[in-house]
Amino acid sequence: MKIGIMSAGGIGGYFGARLALAGHDVAFVARGRHLAALRETGLLLRTMGEEIRLDPVTATADPGEIGPVDYLLFAVKLWDTDTAARQARPMVGRATTVLTLQNGIDGLARLEEIFGRERVMGGAALVSSHIAAPGVIEHVGTLRKIVFGEADGRISDRAEQFAGLAEEAGFEAEVSGRAIPVLWEKFIYLSALSAVTCATRQPVGGVRGNPDCRALFEAAVSEAAALARARRIAILPDTETRTLAFFDGLPGEMKSSMQVDLEHGRRLELPWLSGAVIRLGREAGIATPVHETLARALAPYRDGAPPAPAGSGREV
Repeated sequence: MKIGIMSAGGIGGYFGARLALAGHDVAFVARGRHLAALRETGLLLRTMGEEIRLDPVTATADPGEIGPVDYLLFAVKLWDTDTAARQARPMVGRATTVLTLQNGIDGLARLEEIFGRERVMGGAALVSSHIAAPGVIEHVGTLRKIVFGEADGRISDRAEQFAGLAEEAGFEAEVSGRAIPVLWEKFIYLSALSAVTCATRQPVGGVRGNPDCRALFEAAVSEAAALARARRIAILPDTETRTLAFFDGLPGEMKSSMQVDLEHGRRLELPWLSGAVIRLGREAGIATPVHETLARALAPYRDGAPPAPAGSGREV
C-alpha cells in the first residue's frame, strides 16, 4: 500500500513509522529542520523502551513529489487544516481515502468540504507522541490506538482494510460505526486535559495528584459532555465516568500535546479545543465558565510565547 503522511509530527510520525516498518510504501510530508533530519539520518522512533531507526525515509516538503496514495493520514494542527489540505491535493486521487487524525471536532467537516465526503473517514488517535528533536518521534506510555470509521456509520471495506494494515504494523485500529460520537468523546477528554495541563503546567500525574486540579479537570469534562448532549451527539451515557477512568490509567509523566507546544513557545490549538467548547456552548445556550476561565488564562500564549513585558524581572 502507498500511504501519505500529512504531516510527520507526533501523530503522523508515529503511525507512519509503524506502517513503514511493516513494509508499506510510506511518504512523509515535513518541513524545516525536521525534514532535513529525516532526509539525512532517517526517523528515530523512541517507544516503550526501544529506539527504532527507520532509514532511509521518503520525506519531502512537496506533496506533488509523492503523487496519489491509497491512504492519506491527515494529522496537522487544526489551525493549518485549510492550508495543508490544499497542499495535499496532489496526493488525493480518485481511489484515495483520507483518514483524519486531528484533534478537535472541526477537521472532519472541513476535509469533507475540500476533498468530498466520499473520500474522507474520521478518526481519533489515542496515543501520546511528539517530536522530541528533529527526526525523532517519542512515544510515551503504551497506548497506540486509532478509533475510526465512516461518518454515516457504515462498516466499509476500506475501513476494514486499513484496520488490517494497522494490525500488521503493530498498533490497534478499531473500526467503529459511531465515528462522530467517538470524535466528540475524545474532544471532551482532550479539551479538558489540554487546558488544565497547560494552565497548571503539570503533567497528568500532577493534575491527578492535586485535589483542586483534579476537580478542575472533572468540571471541564462535565461542561464539554453537557455540550455534546445539548447538540444531540450520541455520546455514551457514562462518558464522564469513562473519561475519568481513562485519565486515571494514563502514565503520570504524560503531557497533552498542547502542553508540549506551550513549553516550546509554539502556537496552541486552544481556539479549537476550549475555544470550540465556548463557541458551541453559546450557540446551544450552554454555560461553559470553566473552559472560559481556562481559555482566558491561556490567552497570552495562544499564538506562541508572548514577548517579555517591559521591566521584566522586577519584584513588586
